[in-house]
This record gives sequence, structure tokens and C-alpha cells, in this order.
Amino acid sequence: MTKLEAWALSGHYTGIILLQLFERAALLLICLFLLSKLPHFRQIFQKEVLDTKDRIILSVIFSGFAILGTYTGINVEGSLVNVRIIAVVSGGILFGWPVGLITGVVSGLHRYLIDIDGVTSVPCLITSIIAGILSGYIHSRISRKRRWIVGIIAGMTCEALTMLLILLMNPVEIGREIVSIIALPMILGEVSVGLIVLFVQGVEGERENIAARQAKLALDIANKTLPYFRSINSDSLRKICTIIRGDIQADAVAITDTRFILAYVGIGEERYNIGNEIITDATKQAISSGEIVIINDDTEGKVPNIQSLIIIPLKEKGIVTGALKIYYSKAYKITYSLQTLAVGLSQIISTLMEVSRIEQMKEMANKAEIKALQTSINPHFLFNALNAIASSIRIDPDNAREMIINLSGYLRHSLEWSDQLIDINKELGQVVNYVEIEKARFGSKLTVIYDIDEEVEVKIPSLIIQPLVENAIVHGILKGRGSGTVTLSVKDRGEQVEIIVEDTGTGIEDEIIQKVYTSQMPENRIGLSNVHQRVKLIYGEGLHIQRLDKGTRIQFKIKKERL
Repeated sequence: MTKLEAWALSGHYTGIILLQLFERAALLLICLFLLSKLPHFRQIFQKEVLDTKDRIILSVIFSGFAILGTYTGINVEGSLVNVRIIAVVSGGILFGWPVGLITGVVSGLHRYLIDIDGVTSVPCLITSIIAGILSGYIHSRISRKRRWIVGIIAGMTCEALTMLLILLMNPVEIGREIVSIIALPMILGEVSVGLIVLFVQGVEGERENIAARQAKLALDIANKTLPYFRSINSDSLRKICTIIRGDIQADAVAITDTRFILAYVGIGEERYNIGNEIITDATKQAISSGEIVIINDDTEGKVPNIQSLIIIPLKEKGIVTGALKIYYSKAYKITYSLQTLAVGLSQIISTLMEVSRIEQMKEMANKAEIKALQTSINPHFLFNALNAIASSIRIDPDNAREMIINLSGYLRHSLEWSDQLIDINKELGQVVNYVEIEKARFGSKLTVIYDIDEEVEVKIPSLIIQPLVENAIVHGILKGRGSGTVTLSVKDRGEQVEIIVEDTGTGIEDEIIQKVYTSQMPENRIGLSNVHQRVKLIYGEGLHIQRLDKGTRIQFKIKKERL
């Protein structure tokens, strides 16, 4: 055979090997395509930030591809022409050095162990590990647009290094013979790295289109729910959840504050009554951490009949005020698309709820002002107070004079009502004026104990304590037949001031407590509900109302940073 004939035969053989190599690379690409159609893997491909679990899954996938590439390699003079390096470089460039390095080490060791004495086993081990490190460096240092072309160059460089090591680590004749046959197809085959990188980047690139579509859907939902944010209550929140559930085709949707369920619509609705405390650990975790919680395969059945759920904290001014929860009865329904929508929707809901709270604060302030003015000119209250004064003028002039002073101070404070925060001592003075008038009327039937820390310095909303004391006297003590005691406690707790109003009266009904919490009190009894809403809107947490064995205990805390 002449040299020309040998060269032609060698070229023909090289072409066949290159064609077979591209066939195996195409098989790898097809496998990636099929994986990208599975929701769980597509979600991983589209993530901007991978967690440890994602990296482990991707490392297993690309290690499997690399090992499969070894087993499907073409045997040439004791060496294997394969797509192992293509899998290693692609994995590292696309998903970072952990995936690249693990894939390189695993596939390199496998290649070495299946043919320990082979002429190319050690060079393949070395270059597989180098390919993993190099591809990870490219992922972190090279811009996304240029990774495909840099990936091709890196793959070719690694294969060229493999050829060099084969020449250096084997007898000259054997090394030359092997390299002369496999070098060109192995190096040219690395073009497949660019194709794989471009394909997966195309799947990742769908994020922008998804984000645009989901942003439009979020705005559509916001437009539908906007009328119900004008007055936030259990009914309006339920309608908001119903709209969200219908538009995103969820099996259940819920909204909570930091402690209680505010609205729940869908599967399991009968178990989650409005006003019930939050019971799932996932919700508590999302609220405490301020991070989104996703469960895509709830095999333990923590929520009955629910397999997938996403819980997004609702924030106002950076502070978590509640959560939006979306449930599905089937596993792996929380896709990247839904996450994008849920995050956008939660941001819109948070903004709307914050605006609504501001409007509610103004409304509550107006109601409080009306209440104050009504109290100040209430004929029944004035007539009783004046009658008590009149009856004391002859019998006990000093007592009558004190009652006039108390009534004067009480009326002055009511008429000077302001929506600005006032010193707590001014509010306590109003309480004392009111109590002294009532004590003068009812004598020994009413006892009031003040347990107030000295030098408490904090500003509070006007008419926030007096209505609670009034409620304790009128609806607690005076409803009973005998005498009773009201205790007002103001305690400095470091960063907060704790205020407690406790009475030994008839006790508040559980139904009334629920109506206060859910803003369903009738308009003619807004005092207690008004205080609860104002405290909740200003400080994030309202009144804690507790029915005692004998009487009622109402407690709330004021943050000192409000000074």
C-alpha cells in the first residue's frame, strides 16, 4: 500500500469516527431535550441560583452522561473515542464548578477503573478532572453570551492535552498510532459542547418570556382584586383568594397575618376557619425567616390532600406582616413559572395591603374622633355626671369640686383629640378623670387599681387606653350585680411598654372576641374593635383579649421606637 493510499484510508477512517462521535453527542443532546420537558428538571434548568440539592441532581445527571459516553465509546487501538469530556465541560460551564468537578472526578475515575492498564486510562483521568475545573472557571468568569464558544475552545484544549499525555506516557510508536487516528475526531467533536450550552441556555432564556407573561397575569389579578382592598376584612380577603385561585388554577389559596388565618378558599376549607391560629410549620418558617418556602412533594402529608405548596411572605416596609399560600393536590406543581407569578403577586398584594392599612388608619382615626366627640357631648353621660355633682354639692362640696375638675379635664382632652401620638401620661390623665367621675356615681360598686411603673416614657395614639377602661367598667363591672375591680397595669418591658386592662366583671363572650378580631363589630359598638384595629395597624399586632374565670383581660404592647 502506498503512502497516499494509507493517508486516504486513514482520512476515511477518521471521518467515520467523527461521524459516530457526533451521533453520540446528538444522543446526549436528545437526552437533555427530554429532561427539559419534565417540569421538575425544567425548573432546575431555569433557576438563577442553584441550591445544594439541585447541584447534586445535576452532578448525577452529567456524571451519568459522561459514564454513558465512556460505555458507548469507539474502541481504537486500545483507546476509547467518546463524549465524556463533552459532558464534563458542558455540565461545568452551564451549572458551575461543583457540577463540573464532580462530573470530571466521577467519570475520570470510572474511565480509569474499567481499564486500569489501558494506554489512555491515566491521561483520560487527568484531563477529565482538569476539564471539570476549567469549565467551572469559565462559568464564573465568562459572560453568558460567550460561554458556548469558550466552551468549544476549552473542550478542544482538554482533548489536545489528552493527546499530548498519550504521547508522553506511552511508547512513541503506540502513542503516535493512537493519536494519529483519534486526535482529529476527538478535538473536532468538542463542537458539540457549544450546541449543548446553547440549547440549555435557550431553556434558561425562557425565564424572561415567562416573567413577562406572569407579570401581566399578576397585574390582571391585581386589577380584579383592587376593589376588595379598599376595605380589608374577612369577606374581602376571601374574595381576593377566590380570584387568585381561579386565575392560577390552584386547588387552595390562603392569606394569613403573622398569627392567624385571615382567609382560606379551596380544598380543606372546612379545617381552616377564619381566626384560627396558624398550625403548619412551613407557614411559621416563611413568616419567621421572611423567605419563600416551597414543598413540591409533600409525601408526609403535612397538609391533607395537598402535595405541592408555595408560601410567600407578605412584607410592608421590609417587615413580614403575613403570608400568601398557594396549594395544589398534585406533586411538582410549583414550577418556575408559578414562582415568578407568586412573587410578583405577593409584592402587589403587600403594596395594596399597605395602602389599604393607611386608609384604614385614617378611617379608624376619624371614627375615634367621632367617638370622642360623641362621648364629650353625650347627654346621658353628661346628665349622670352633672346629677352626681349636684347631689354632692350640699353633702360633700369638696367631692363635688373634684368631680367638676375631673369632668372639665375629661371634656378638654376629648375636644382636643388629635391623630398625632401623645405622651402616655396625658392619656393616663384622661383615664383618671373618667374613672373618678364613674367612681363618684357608683361608689363602692367600682374599685380601680393602678399598677403603673414610674417614669414610663412612650408616645401612644390618643384614646387608646380610656376606651378599654370604659369597656371594662360599662360592659364588665356594671353588668354584674355586685361590686367589681378594674386593674390598669402599665409596665416597662425594655424595648416595649406592656399595657393590661383587667376586670372582675361578667366576662367577655367568645363571639365578641371573634368579631373584634375579624372586624365584624356593629357600628354602635366600635370602641373595643376600633382600639384593636388602630393598635394592629400602627404596631403590627392588635389586642390580646382573654376571657378569665371571672372577668376579662385585655393586653397590648407599644414599641418604644415609636417615640
